[in-house]
Amino acid sequence: MGQGGDDLIGAVIGHCAIQQLLGVGGMATVYRARQEHLDRDVAIKILPPLYAGDASFVERFKREARATAQLSHPHIIIVHDAGEEHGRLFIIMEYVSGGNLADGMRRGLRLDAITRAIREVASALTYAHAKGIVHRDIKPANVLLDAGGRAILSDFGIAKMLAASATLTRVGAGVGTPEYMSPEQCRGSMVDARSDIYALGVMLYEMLTGRTPFQADSYTALAHAHVYEPVPPPSQFNPRISPAVQSVILKALEKDPAERFQQAVELSQALDLAVAAQAPMAAGERRLSGPLSVPHPTASRAPASGGPRPAAVLCPHCHQPNAPQQRFCSSCGTAFGPMPSGDPAPHSGPGQGTGRWVQCPRCRVLNRPMDRFCTHCGLGLPSLAIVTCRACGAQSAANQRVCSACGRPLG
Repeated sequence: MGQGGDDLIGAVIGHCAIQQLLGVGGMATVYRARQEHLDRDVAIKILPPLYAGDASFVERFKREARATAQLSHPHIIIVHDAGEEHGRLFIIMEYVSGGNLADGMRRGLRLDAITRAIREVASALTYAHAKGIVHRDIKPANVLLDAGGRAILSDFGIAKMLAASATLTRVGAGVGTPEYMSPEQCRGSMVDARSDIYALGVMLYEMLTGRTPFQADSYTALAHAHVYEPVPPPSQFNPRISPAVQSVILKALEKDPAERFQQAVELSQALDLAVAAQAPMAAGERRLSGPLSVPHPTASRAPASGGPRPAAVLCPHCHQPNAPQQRFCSSCGTAFGPMPSGDPAPHSGPGQGTGRWVQCPRCRVLNRPMDRFCTHCGLGLPSLAIVTCRACGAQSAANQRVCSACGRPLG
């Protein structure tokens, strides 16, 4: 009998001496082990013995393990080996020392850490999806973190293998994690990359609010919620979430896969834009991370004898500096206050404007041309970004071909 009553501690499987229990999940148990002949620590995932008795499952296991081992990406776990020994199926993977994202969430994550994790997991998913591999069980526990905070996605192929297992059906176990399952997955329909994108949206929702969108005591209730119930706005649980970030989350959680982001990287890019300054910064200008003054985005265009430059807006929550036009902190998401007023309302149609104002084509709320997202509903407004004339420094709407001040081409 091994340490703590675990008879696998001290055993050797796949030339790996098992040393320590790392975690127990519904699908497998994970241990830290040592490959003495290669002088390295590894993680070994061992499936329950009942699966080894299912010949068809064993064949699928080997096939999926080979496919997963072909994935080579900095944010996907490295699979070293897989096989069957002593009546147990096992997968040997790289050992990642920093725990998982679920642990990190319990400790608390800054907004920049959240966007980084989403960006890295989305990169891994986009790569895998391009190779025809769908994860099917995206959740924080399956995102490992190394010592530097790098997100590494694990458990590719496990859910797919179990989904087709006759043994699994006999014992009545579930496949996937209900809190993160897409509506089509809950219905038992065919799933594709967009199901992983939905789960990534759930994970983002949880990282920003501390809870998943739907909570219930049974799989049936959770499945019903995913399929039929509207997603509670995340700002209901975290008022600091900006409309732009909320819009990204809700798009990822659309019931209809065709209405979601179609690639995981699209979600991460939209999130980065939403979290960034609400107004674009000048080309080549970097946002500072320390408690220093941030130059106004138009400072480089100010007259040589001009007056003082506007000071940075310091976030009252995290004390990070932000450009004066921002309405939400780019580090923690805290709202800075209502939209300034003073310009007359435009008399033109949706999506157009007079002077500095532009109407949102969805909700018709007024926005300034520098706004990337509607301040009311969060709709992305990429066509309303401003362009600076290289000749005179004046600003014009991005959809203009010539400068509104000097008439030079805006190439």
